[in-house]
Amino acid sequence: MKLLKRFLKMTGVVFLLMNIVAFFHAWHFTHFSTNTGEKTGSPQSMSVLVKVKTILFGISNPRPENATKPALPFEDITLQSHKKIACWMINKDSAKGTVILFHGFSGEKSSMLDKAAEFLDMGYNTMLVDFMGSGRSEGNQTTIGFKEANDVETAYNYLRQRGEKNICLFGTSMGAAAILKAVADRGVTPDKIILECPFGSMYQTTCARFKTMRVPVFPMAGLLIFWGGLQNGFWAFGHNPSTYAKAVKCPALLLYGAKDEKVSIAETNDIFNNLQGKKQLKIYPEAGHENYLHRYKNEWRSDVVAFLSQK
Repeated sequence: MKLLKRFLKMTGVVFLLMNIVAFFHAWHFTHFSTNTGEKTGSPQSMSVLVKVKTILFGISNPRPENATKPALPFEDITLQSHKKIACWMINKDSAKGTVILFHGFSGEKSSMLDKAAEFLDMGYNTMLVDFMGSGRSEGNQTTIGFKEANDVETAYNYLRQRGEKNICLFGTSMGAAAILKAVADRGVTPDKIILECPFGSMYQTTCARFKTMRVPVFPMAGLLIFWGGLQNGFWAFGHNPSTYAKAVKCPALLLYGAKDEKVSIAETNDIFNNLQGKKQLKIYPEAGHENYLHRYKNEWRSDVVAFLSQK
């Protein structure tokens, strides 16, 4: 009986400690720090001490700030979404339509300027958006695409109200997940969407991050999802872009890097199979979870031009 009591007591202590660690991880992952400091690097670049500290207390995640401004004339726009969000509008003479660009986790709109330059060269206006908590937008919170879907809806509605009839939504990683949720749950009906490496579910992307750290997934990934959702006011286990994809009926281009350690080919196939409209999947064999312009600029441009040209 004494041994059983000791076992139960130790189990309770361990479970409590795991929840405390998960709480810190969830908070630091979904709340950017306003203090200056270096962002936690890749697991491969960490020392043993830094890796242990990261495992116990979570990542260092400074608030993303715009690194530069557009070289071309642009319009500064502030819209009221879940928070006030900051946008840049760069217009093209005799434009074919407008592409709205949404960045990934811990990114901001200036990180999308290279993609915007490509779309401008293709003949499209571009609108670059800082998600809530990033760049010049309000707050310091991120929900990995869940509440960011409100920002997608806000930017989309703004352009529709201005009379734009041809809108393409472009998103990378978290931005792609936010687009899928906006279509599924916010009634957004773009003419086309381009998705780069969206994750299949919140649980899957969390598991992937544990795996890159070379630490066990169970039970910490589930605890992290639980606390992250609780801290941010939503059920994180239900945040599943692969399910949202079932609501997409417009033409969609899905782009993926075969060496992506954060998103699996199985997740990508699930999303692709669930898309309901005309769809294309392009896989770049040597790319990881990265900006595809770095390795595949010409191929990326060719793929996107061909997709946007289709009727």
